Amino acid sequence: MYKLSWIEFDKCVYSIYKQCKNKSFEGVYGFPRGGLCIAVALSHSLELPLLKEPKANSLIVDDIYDTGYTLETIRNLKGSETYVWISKKKPTWWNSYKYIKGTEWIVFPWEKINNAENEMRLYYKSRI
Repeated sequence: MYKLSWIEFDKCVYSIYKQCKNKSFEGVYGFPRGGLCIAVALSHSLELPLLKEPKANSLIVDDIYDTGYTLETIRNLKGSETYVWISKKKPTWWNSYKYIKGTEWIVFPWEKINNAENEMRLYYKSRI
């Protein structure tokens, strides 16, 4: 397991901010739960509203691209751009702060390391 830090979180948010600061988005949407943390930080940084749902011409963020199941739901949303902190697949239509190869389980700073094994089992069970 790989545990990410809040310092790495800040670096990710700043990187996305730099790439998006001169673009015109209607707002920022983050997939619950991990994407919401990133969305709130970017909403403040970019001075954009936090959206309750993804919509056209929005910045859409999530913590991880693992199976692609979540992000595929917004793939064709016009005018939007999608960013993730960690991508376990080489980015094609989405953007990633960090691309990692392999299947190592990632623990984000807002998650409890003691519960990571159970979270991992539940996650992969839900994707079968």
